[in-house]
Amino acid sequence: MAISIGSEPGDDEVLAVINTTPLVDVMLVLLIIFLITVPVVLHTVPVSLPKFRDQPAHVMPRDIDVSVDRSGGIYWGDRRLPDDKTLLARLEAVSTQLPQPHIQIRGDQDARYEYVGKVVDACERAGIAHVAFITQPQPHGH
Repeated sequence: MAISIGSEPGDDEVLAVINTTPLVDVMLVLLIIFLITVPVVLHTVPVSLPKFRDQPAHVMPRDIDVSVDRSGGIYWGDRRLPDDKTLLARLEAVSTQLPQPHIQIRGDQDARYEYVGKVVDACERAGIAHVAFITQPQPHGH
C-alpha cells in the first residue's frame, strides 16, 4: 500500500458554482410582501369624479407701467400725470384690486434719483405689494 501525501491528481480545480438558493429565497419573500401590500395601497373608495373644462380660476391683472422721464415727469402707461397726488390716487385705487397688479417702474437713466424715489414712496404709501424696476439689458461682451 502506498501512502499518498496531498490530494488526488485532478482535485486542484476551482469550484466556480454560485449558490442561488439564498437569492431565490429573498426574491420569493419580496414577491409575497408585494402581493400582500399592493391591494391595500390600491384600495380606494369608488366615486364618480366630476368633469370640467380646464379654465383658469382667476385672471391675473395686467402689470402697470409707471415711467419717469429725465425731467421728473411721471407717466401712467403712456399718459403724463399732472402731479404726485394724482399718482398716489391711482395707486391707491389699484391697490384694492384682488389680485393686486404689479407696478413696473421705468426710470430714465438720466433722471435724478429723487424722481424715481417719489414713485417708490407713493407705491409704499398706497400699499402696493409688488414693485419692479425695468432696465435695458446690456449687450453681450460689455
